[in-house]
This record gives sequence, structure tokens and C-alpha cells, in this order.
Amino acid sequence: MSSDQQTGSGLAIRHAAAIKDKVILTTGVTLGTLGSGFVLAIARAQPSLLILAGRSPAKNQQTAQAVNDQFPGVKVRTLELDLVSLAAVRAAAETVNGWDDVPRIDVLMNNAGVMATEWATSPDGFESQLAINHLGHFLFTNLIMGKILKSPAPRIVNVSSNGHRLGPFRFDDYNFRNGECYNKWLSYGQSKTANMLMALSLAEKLGAKHNLTALSLHPGLVMSNLGSHLKLFGDDAPDMESMKEMDRLFGNPIAWMDFAAVVKAETPDEAARNLVYAAFDPDITAHNGAYIEDCQVADPWVGAVKPWANSPIEAERLWRLSEKLVGQEFSY
Repeated sequence: MSSDQQTGSGLAIRHAAAIKDKVILTTGVTLGTLGSGFVLAIARAQPSLLILAGRSPAKNQQTAQAVNDQFPGVKVRTLELDLVSLAAVRAAAETVNGWDDVPRIDVLMNNAGVMATEWATSPDGFESQLAINHLGHFLFTNLIMGKILKSPAPRIVNVSSNGHRLGPFRFDDYNFRNGECYNKWLSYGQSKTANMLMALSLAEKLGAKHNLTALSLHPGLVMSNLGSHLKLFGDDAPDMESMKEMDRLFGNPIAWMDFAAVVKAETPDEAARNLVYAAFDPDITAHNGAYIEDCQVADPWVGAVKPWANSPIEAERLWRLSEKLVGQEFSY
């Protein structure tokens, strides 16, 4: 990998012409996370507008201030978006659609998410990882699609994970019998698989008709607060053991490796390179619907992409179920 691809900021300089004058909406932008790493990386290339969306207005504003401090002159707007609640998602989408001075969105970076959380349900009765990681983004994306399609070459990027290896989408029991048989890693795997299947559907439904590119990606192991509640390393690491149990169940080789020894933790700016690549690389449009790892299309034939996350049939099945769960159809 060339030196300018080692970080998000380096890759943003390389793709500065593609970033300049774009309107980019990013979800999950708390300082010190992957989302803020992406935003700060691309701000140097003078986008037309950065829209920072997240659950906490105060945290959104902190990142907006960081952009203003480091890159004066870059326009920033914040958006309160609580993905766990369908009503809150609808309210956020209504706000965006009401911005008459923002006629288009060129890039939607669906980055916000949670990982391996304990059992909890959303206000709408869905398991929380499913609600936040998939259903909230599914509804929000489709509700603002009118503005996305005003862009001449729109892109939608779903931040997934190689954690999709931990399980397929559980069409017959996505809510884990309302918690009776809940496993936080199976749930995480399900939600990350959903991110990938959603990108496949968007590419199929809107790619040829509207010149839209939809992708999903694995950002890497990011040093952020996403997994701060988990015990993954050290002498007492029950969450690592429970994750390895799922890997063994699905025959994933990583279950028999020293995870800490083979995986390098990355800073948000290092990991953001994958987001910058997916959002702005000119050649990736030839691989619409693809899953990205390490700034390249992941090869499904070497096990990087599980078959359950790469199936057009599963993608369409999930699209229809998602419409049912959010209570609205989106026909393209």
C-alpha cells in the first residue's frame, strides 16, 4: 500500500478533486471515533458542506467545532439523529428534507453503530443492535433518497465489519425470541450482514437507473469507544471467548488464532482511509454493491465475504422484511 493510502487524511489529499464541493452526510461523528476521523480527514479537501449526524447534539457540536478550528471556512451543519427510534429517524429525515438550501447530498456515510451490547429493545420493540445498526439507517437513507438522487453521481457507504462472519441474518428469529435466546455476537453479526445486504440492494435497485454507487466496508480494528464496554484482551477476557465460540461455530479460522497478535489496532484516521476510499475512489464504481477491506474489493473466494452477506436473494428478502419492520415501502 502506498504511503498516501495509510491514513484517511493522506488518501483525502489524493482524492481532493473528488471531495471538493461535495455535500457529505456522516452518521456517528463523536470526536475520537471512526466517523470524526473520516470527517476531519476529508475537511482538508474543501467539501461544500459537511453534515454531522448523531444522537447527541453536544457531541455533534464538538466535532463541528473541531472542523472549524482545524479547517476554517469549511461549512458544517449538525443534525440530531437517534437511530434507535423510528420516530426520531423520521423527524431527522424531515429536517434534512426541509433544508431548501441543501438541494442534494453527494455522499451518505452510514457509519454510526453499536457492537455486542447486552440485550435491550428499541422503543419500537426491536433488538437494539438491529434497530441502530440496520433499521435506523435503512429508514433514514430511504427517507432522504430524494436529495441523494439529486446528485449526479451519488454514493451510499455502509460501515459494516468483518464481524459479519459471526452470523447470517436470522429471518425467522431476528429478535432472538424477544431476548430468550439472545447472543450479543450473533446479533452483531446479523446487523453487520444486514449492512452489506442493504448495499447490495441499493446497488441493484438504483445503480443503473440513477448512477448511484452503494458499497459496504470493514474499517479495521479501530481504537475508539465502540467496544469500550467489552473485555476483549488481557487475562480476564470473557467477551473474546464468547466471540471465539461463535467463530468456532461457523468454522472461522480466527477462532484458533491469537487475535491480539494478528490484528493491528488502528487510529480513527488510519481506519478512515477505507471510508475515504469507498466514498471517493473513481474506479470503485465498477464494483457496485461490493464489500471493501483494506482499500480494495474483498475477495469472496478467499473467505473475506461470507456467502450469506453476498447473496442478491438474501438482499431482496431483507429489503422486503425491512420495509415491513419500519412500516413503509420504498419502490424504485
